[in-house]
Parts: sequence; structure tokens; C-alpha cells
Amino acid sequence: MGADLEGEIDAVRKFNRFYTQRIGVLEESLLSSAYSLTQARVLFEIGSRRTVTAGELIASLGLDPGYLSRILQRFANSGLLSRRQSSEDARRTDLSLTAKGRKAFCDLDQRSRLSMGGLLAPLSAAQRAKVLRAMQTLRESLSAPRAPGDAIIAIRPYGIGDIGWAIERHAQVYADEFGWNRDFEALVATLFAGFCTRHDPATERLWIAEVDGERAGCVFVVRSDKDPQAAQLRCLLVEPRARGLGLGRQLVEECIRFAKLAGYARIMLWTNDVLDSARRLYEWAGFSLVEEHEHTSFGHELVGQIWMRPL
Repeated sequence: MGADLEGEIDAVRKFNRFYTQRIGVLEESLLSSAYSLTQARVLFEIGSRRTVTAGELIASLGLDPGYLSRILQRFANSGLLSRRQSSEDARRTDLSLTAKGRKAFCDLDQRSRLSMGGLLAPLSAAQRAKVLRAMQTLRESLSAPRAPGDAIIAIRPYGIGDIGWAIERHAQVYADEFGWNRDFEALVATLFAGFCTRHDPATERLWIAEVDGERAGCVFVVRSDKDPQAAQLRCLLVEPRARGLGLGRQLVEECIRFAKLAGYARIMLWTNDVLDSARRLYEWAGFSLVEEHEHTSFGHELVGQIWMRPL
């Protein structure tokens, strides 16, 4: 190795020592919990999905199958993990968290968020943006080479310029695909304006989905005006060019996860029956249709629907 590379290796190792100490992964348990770093990562992966298989965990985490099996057995013995034969494939065993496991997951997730918040809060907005860009660059540069057509997907909180983009794209996409008029754009503008001027960050959030660093989707969660115990999912959008990558599922999962952590009892949404893809996504995520009503809006005769999911 040349002298330049030797120096670069030393610099990376120095950064690794700094960062692992800074985020506390060298402690015997992660975030003063009952779990090691690896156990916590497995718990998080299971808790972030409705169901998952051991094979999927091995693929996403790169763990030795025997090591993962021991972790899963410990979770099962502790009452955190449920195993069920898949209704779709008898050879597949679906893993999911029990109520006790879900509580442990939510506690660990909240500790992680508080820890990261403690690191980022003292920084200015410009400093935080710089740190996040550096992290994205590091992730992209050190990832395995991508096959043609692969995409880097990121879900992030909204920032400057995102609200204007979301309003414009809602108006254009719905005009192109459903022929909806300016009334829809006015409604979307009102909803987004209300969010960014009055939302409570503890119980209401907005996320932007990016594909290869470009905006490709959005969604937000607010407290329902009619039911204080219900979170309301609003303005889910995935750009046509980004469909098929799982962005919609990730955005909906983010809403559900946040709503649980924020203490809501249920999550609901309003949509229209012509939005077939969205309806299939909500059904996949566990929502049920609870109400329908005909209405004339956006230049069309529509059937509005309310969907609900317990948390």
C-alpha cells in the first residue's frame, strides 16, 4: 500500500473510534437497554415490518444463520417473538413481535431517537444539513456497487422547499392521472400550509422520500380533528417514476411506527375509491374500510372513503 492510502486508512480508523464512542455502541448494552447492539438491530428489523422471515433478516443484516437463530430463540423464550407458518407458503415461517416485543421495540426506538436528538439538537440547521449530507455521501460511497436500475432510497424529515414541491407535484400528478382540477390543488395547499404553520412536532410529522437524492414522495401525520386518539395520515404521494420501489409502503410504515410511538390509539385516513393502488397499499398495511360517501369534488363525481387501523 502507498503512503497516501496508509494515511487514509488511519484517518478512517480514527473516525470509527470517535463515532462508535460517541454513539455508545462500545457499552455492554445498547442505550442502557437489555440488548446488545446486534440483538437491538434484529429487534428493530422485526419491529419495523409486519412480518419477516429469518432468511430476510440474514440478507438485510448479514448475520451468521446460527448466531441469528440463537438471538431469535432468546426473543421467543422471553415472550418477545411470535412464529407462525405462513398462510401463503407452508415452507415459510413468519416472524413478528408479540405485544411485549412491540413494547420493547418502541422503548428501544424512543431511546435511540432521544440519543440521536441529543447529538443533533445543539447543531444549527446548516450544521445538521452538512452532517446528513456527509452521512449520505459515506453511505453511497461505501455501498456495494449497484446493478443497473438499483436505486438508493431515503426517508427524511421535511425541510426548506419541500412543502412547495409537495403541493405542486400533488396538483400535477392528480391532474395528469385523474383529471382533477384546481380545487384539489387548493385543498392540498391548505392542508400543507396548516401543517407547517401549526403542527406539534411531538405528535405530528411530515416525511419526504428520496430516490438517488431526488424527491420522489411524501406523507404526513396529524392529530384527527374529530378524534383526539386518532392520528390521520394525509397527502401520501409517490412520483410515477418511482413507483414499484416500495416507497409507498415505507412511507405508510413510517406513519404507523410514529403514530404508535406518539401514543395514538389508532390511525385513519380519507381517500377516494378511484385511487386503486393506494387502497391496495392501505389494505396491505392493515387498514379497514369503515365509511363511504358520494361527493362531487375536483370536477368529478367521487366516492370518498375513510379507512382505519388500530395501533
